Amino acid sequence: MSGAPSSSPFSTRVVAILIAVAAISFGAVLVMAGWAPELRDRNRAGDHPYSTSALGYNGFVRLLEDAGYPVKVSRLESDLESRGWGLMIVTLPAYGNFSVLDDRVFQPATLVVLPKWTGRTDPLNAARQADTRFIEARDLNDQLSVPYPDAEILRVRVPESIETPFGAAPIKPDVRLQLIKAASLETIIAVEDGALLAYDPARSLYILSDPDVFHTFGLAQRENARFAVQLVDFLRYDTTEPILLDATLHGFERSENLLKMMFSVPYVGVTLVALAAALLLGWAATIRFGPPLVEARAIALGKQALADNSAGLVAMARREARMAPGFLALVRRRLAREIGAPRTLTEAQVSDMFDRLGPDAETGRVFSQMEADLKEPATSRDDLLTKTRALYRWRKEIIRRTLHERN
Repeated sequence: MSGAPSSSPFSTRVVAILIAVAAISFGAVLVMAGWAPELRDRNRAGDHPYSTSALGYNGFVRLLEDAGYPVKVSRLESDLESRGWGLMIVTLPAYGNFSVLDDRVFQPATLVVLPKWTGRTDPLNAARQADTRFIEARDLNDQLSVPYPDAEILRVRVPESIETPFGAAPIKPDVRLQLIKAASLETIIAVEDGALLAYDPARSLYILSDPDVFHTFGLAQRENARFAVQLVDFLRYDTTEPILLDATLHGFERSENLLKMMFSVPYVGVTLVALAAALLLGWAATIRFGPPLVEARAIALGKQALADNSAGLVAMARREARMAPGFLALVRRRLAREIGAPRTLTEAQVSDMFDRLGPDAETGRVFSQMEADLKEPATSRDDLLTKTRALYRWRKEIIRRTLHERN
């Protein structure tokens, strides 16, 4: 016949598995809630700094990295207006809202790259363009009319070389060279009646009209890559100045949420302390056993409660050490009654009779010797415990031996 069934419906293993699954699930929810934007695949076709497609600018980022330039992609909107320092390159999306140039006060130096192409994403490979085509010039004019009402987009024949502040430079944009013409803009690099590079003194912005010298397809031409690097050097104040390519206008903005802040310096220390406290509480709840304790009476009933209360009073009065003679008299009376000693015997006769019963098995001391230790108050609580335990042990041995002999 099997033993009594356990009162718990779950075994220890099942409880451990449930706790592990719950902890892993909770951690996964936190990770997905705080880092979901970071885990998203960013290499999809488009005219943004993460794209490796024909119209993307990731090739430009890699070109600068291989050349040893301090370059990175910015996902913080605050970098546009309040970064420490550095050259910010803003690539405007095709058919985007160009009013962003009026909505923000860009920190110098900032280079704005206008769009020129649009494309269709390959349905079989989201990182590639299936085809590309020109953005209509009138569409760009309509978009530019918000920040620059007098601006006009020109597309001219590609010259063999152009004059720049850093010398003559051949460039090879695809099909046509895109230029911008506006009375409110200062021309930096002029080509025919328009500007390849212009400066907006009201907004402290540089504007590059043709993106073919920056995007991946255009950088396949060595002349364009050389011009892009020379242009970056021209716009920077110092060789150590970092270069940032903005990705927020393309939907890659990174928000500072609370979860990510909890695991970043300097808040990660407090987070680790909180997690350790939670683990300790969880461990305490896991190893807890038995039903909850029921609130007891303020004054308990019964002999045990009376004894406990009396002992507490004696301890509060600090009179434990003076209990030695009383304990000796109690043991003497109880042992004399248990072995049937005559009541007419004097204390000396009782002591002699107890000595004849035998010594203590551990110390070899007889009753009269232990009696001498307890006739006077003990020196301390520990001294009292040592002496009374020896007498109590001797009495138990005598009782056990007497009962054995009777049997």
